[in-house]
Amino acid sequence: MESNGSPELQKSSKKRKGTSSQNPKSSVLKQKSPAEFFAENKNIAGFDNPGKSLYTTVRELVENSLDSAESISELPWIEITIEEISKTKFNAMIGLIDRERVDEELYDDFETVKAREKRLAKEARDQEIQAKNIAHGKKIKETSKSTKSRGDASFFRVTCKDNGKGMPHEDIPNMFGRVLSGTKYGLKQTRGKFGLGAKMALIWSKMSTGLPIEILSSMRGQNYVSFCRLDIDIHRNIPHVHIHEKRENKEEWHGAEIQVIIEGNWTTYRSKILHYMRQMAVITPYAQFLFKLISDMADKNVTIHFARRTDVMPPVPVETKHHPSAVDLLLIKRLIAETSKQNLLQFLQHEFVNIRKSYAERLIGEMGSDFSPKMAVKSLSSQQVVRIHQLFRQAKFADPSGDCLSPAGEYNLRLGIIKELHPDMVATYAGSPQVFEGHPFLIEAGVSLGGKDVKQGLNIFRFANRIPLLFEQGADVVTRTAAKINWSCYKINQSQDKIGVFVSIVSTKIPFKGTGKEYIGADINEIVSAVKTSIQQCCIQLKTKIVKKLQARERLERKRNLTRYIPDASRAIYGVMKEIAKSRDSKQRQYNEKEEEILNKVSCREITEPIIKEKLTHYVEQVDYEMALEYAAQSGVSEEPREDIYISALEGAPKFLDLHHPVCVFRLFL
Repeated sequence: MESNGSPELQKSSKKRKGTSSQNPKSSVLKQKSPAEFFAENKNIAGFDNPGKSLYTTVRELVENSLDSAESISELPWIEITIEEISKTKFNAMIGLIDRERVDEELYDDFETVKAREKRLAKEARDQEIQAKNIAHGKKIKETSKSTKSRGDASFFRVTCKDNGKGMPHEDIPNMFGRVLSGTKYGLKQTRGKFGLGAKMALIWSKMSTGLPIEILSSMRGQNYVSFCRLDIDIHRNIPHVHIHEKRENKEEWHGAEIQVIIEGNWTTYRSKILHYMRQMAVITPYAQFLFKLISDMADKNVTIHFARRTDVMPPVPVETKHHPSAVDLLLIKRLIAETSKQNLLQFLQHEFVNIRKSYAERLIGEMGSDFSPKMAVKSLSSQQVVRIHQLFRQAKFADPSGDCLSPAGEYNLRLGIIKELHPDMVATYAGSPQVFEGHPFLIEAGVSLGGKDVKQGLNIFRFANRIPLLFEQGADVVTRTAAKINWSCYKINQSQDKIGVFVSIVSTKIPFKGTGKEYIGADINEIVSAVKTSIQQCCIQLKTKIVKKLQARERLERKRNLTRYIPDASRAIYGVMKEIAKSRDSKQRQYNEKEEEILNKVSCREITEPIIKEKLTHYVEQVDYEMALEYAAQSGVSEEPREDIYISALEGAPKFLDLHHPVCVFRLFL
């Protein structure tokens, strides 16, 4: 065959062909699964380091258990156990035999002879300095402990057991082994949003230990318990099931028990985990928590029981529809694709809140001549959808109500504060529902004075959708708002008093700052104003109590001063009366009948010094009581004596069903 063209052209053509054949390979697109993305960016879900990962695992499991129990109106009972696993035991679990070191210099904690001599010399100097400090009565500074080797990891078995709803047998693999699949994607108040939770704990377990997660679950009325051991295929985002079977449910138990083995650090995050459990007990006093830390060293074991103090539970949050002012173009298109309504009028009326039929007709009339109430909603063009979106952004709509929200309740918040902090005074306030960007929100606040384990100054306790927020407190709206309040106006000393500030925000959309969902910014005027008002209302209540307490103290001091002079006054009065009685015959003065009667009683010893003392004491008591009644009449506060009330234990309480309404709760005893 003859070639077409010169050899140079042929070489050039071959070169171009070779280049074109390589281009497709260099431009091949790669795709990551959601599980792989979160594994590489685990800090988004709160798994920054082993210590934070242990804290986040406990938090996610506890919150899932609370959601599960509350969804069936069951008083939550949650047992969380952290068991420390030694390196030898961990190696045995994964089938790895301990091996002695051969080449010490390979290891990160290897210490040369020169470095060892230097360290020992420094320790000797430190001991000499400490001995001199002891001799002079000075405080001893703790010497810094040597840091752990990078390979010297700590492992923990975290187990969480509850009495919640449980999970359907066939859904368990996907509920734990597939990222971004869950039941919390509707528009309602929820503790979580990403569908991560225990899945991130499983991913961290796979990254740090390689061990699977174990789940026990049973639903109400089931005669079997589902057992599943699984891990996750990170690259394909699918569950890898080891065992999935049904077992006999002899105890007729319902709920879930989740067990995961992870790398962690209890020492650095001990306080955070315990603070989290304590604050969760504050905001959910209707729940019972049992926390355990089990270690090979008995002195490190921890067992804390957070008792239930009420059986009044908040209503279950209900799913609501989108507010027209809070939707974007993509959401409108999705609602159109998913709606079961046939025409535009029905779509506007039933897929959004606060659009009545008459208002929907007015909106359609405003959209233009190419819109009609009866037109098929599925036939809307892209331009027409954009027109609907533009009108939604410009039109006026009534604010959504807060009926879909489930706040803790002023009663529960007050009870939780009293139960865990034992303050001297406490005041609570629940505001009315407000709106931010089309989403309703509600603020509950409490302010306490004094208490157990409360330091002087402001102690901030933040909650969002009834979960504690422990990190990034300085930038949070609650911290910044509380710091700007003039506490002295309410008779509170900000630097010396032990002040507890509790603020709980509930909403269908919490406007967190950052991906960690750890704080709410102070740049949203609606929330700043609502938080400030709620805290101030609590302070006004406390001011009344403080003024009342100060006045009671003044009355007590006045009474004490008067009582102090009663013996001297009684002695002096009796002495004068006795002298007058003795010398009345020699005096020219005439006494009236009442005076004669008193003098005769003195002479006959019917009036004595002890009797005068008793009368003066009674008079001081009477004056003090009359002043107290006068203060009560002016302030509207009753000063009647109160009797102690003892609340009976909840164990063995009768079964009941609560029917919640925005204005009342109807309890039906079963």
